[in-house]
Amino acid sequence: MDAVLFSRIQFGFTIAFHIVFPAFTIGLSAFIATLEVLWLRTKRAHYHTLARFWTKIFAVSFAMGVVSGIVMEYQLGTNWSRFAEIVGNTLGPLFGYEVLTAFFLEASFLGIMLFGWNRFPPWLHTLACIAVAFGTALSGFWILAANSWMHTPAGFAMEQGIAYPVSWFDIIVNPSFPYRFTHMMIAAYLTTSLVVCATGARYALAGRFMPEAHTMLHMGLGMLAILAPLQAVVGDLHGLNTLRYQPAKVAAIEAHWDGARPAPLVLFAWPDSAAGRNRAEVAVPKLGSLIVTHDWNGRFRGLLDFPADQRPPVPPVFFMFRLMVGLGLLMIAAGWIGAWLWWRKRLMDARWFLRPLARAWPLGFIAILAGWMVTEIGRQPWIVYGVLRTAQAASPVTAAQVATSLALFVLVYMVVFSIGVWYIGKMIGKGPEASLPGPETLPNRPLAGGRPEPTAQPWVPP
Repeated sequence: MDAVLFSRIQFGFTIAFHIVFPAFTIGLSAFIATLEVLWLRTKRAHYHTLARFWTKIFAVSFAMGVVSGIVMEYQLGTNWSRFAEIVGNTLGPLFGYEVLTAFFLEASFLGIMLFGWNRFPPWLHTLACIAVAFGTALSGFWILAANSWMHTPAGFAMEQGIAYPVSWFDIIVNPSFPYRFTHMMIAAYLTTSLVVCATGARYALAGRFMPEAHTMLHMGLGMLAILAPLQAVVGDLHGLNTLRYQPAKVAAIEAHWDGARPAPLVLFAWPDSAAGRNRAEVAVPKLGSLIVTHDWNGRFRGLLDFPADQRPPVPPVFFMFRLMVGLGLLMIAAGWIGAWLWWRKRLMDARWFLRPLARAWPLGFIAILAGWMVTEIGRQPWIVYGVLRTAQAASPVTAAQVATSLALFVLVYMVVFSIGVWYIGKMIGKGPEASLPGPETLPNRPLAGGRPEPTAQPWVPP
């Protein structure tokens, strides 16, 4: 347990908390903007009620995402100063572009979105929601560009051990960026769709807020039915790209050791890195080659084809990938079953389907964390693949110093974020309060639990 390992654990811990909030706010801001557009076009009151309800949850999630993101930026200086020194000329501007474009755009319109419900014309408030949704996606663009460059670096030149930019286009649109960005954005929308579906199912089972529950179930399941299969296609394309640029990661994902023969699809095993083989293996012959190379007899490099010091840790990559894929298959099944029940007009009465759906809200977050672990652990031992090793990027600090800060981070995060998640759960439990746009005498406070509003029109099922 040295300083490098403690620094990796600390960064992994903080990013695990951080990533779920931006992913949720990216999808949630798009959902709120869609509700605003629907309300503006149809004037149906429950769209407006839902938009106000989810905006309060968005405010809390956005705040926690910003706080946790600032902590990670400090770690680049405290724990990874050599990384900042060597590649800062290349990656630093990308983080700056995120602030100058995405963050400024969000900050410009966030106040209107949160506090301007009855202070601005409806079209302007809707425009502000669209701008915030675009800003969150733009933030993801720059962050994923920087992260993708660390996996497939391009457009730079090394001079005296320092990476200098040569082509900004090649740095931003590096070989893995289109696949990684698309995969992550779809994951964000799927995660939000599951939360929306689960909330709608919870209200439908309790017989509460039926207009809103009807809308949330239909919109959420519609997104799942379309995006979950699309994510499988994008994931396959991303896998082909990874096979080309990071073959050791693919070998670890498949627990494939011998590259001289077609790879089986390993359903379960315990990879033994010391022995160079799998224990208790359950596999389907040649199916791994078909999936990875699209050729039944295709071959790709195995883990034994790489020096031992260039292989990623196999067990976490192997197991987390299967967890991610398994949850993806559950999302596809939920979307298609829900769409079929919707088509047969049985969705609101299918309690056997709504009960598990109401408890499925964490699955998207778990899938994102599992996928992120596959991506980042599978890159090891490199922090910039093929350019800079993780051990060479750490700051000259002691293990005791990092361990102390890690313990403090764990304590503070558990308290602060537990309160935040508890408060979001409390708001969801309280539910959307029917409201109609009109004059207000008190400020609209998104971080408060909400206050009673004038009763909306009765809902009539479409």
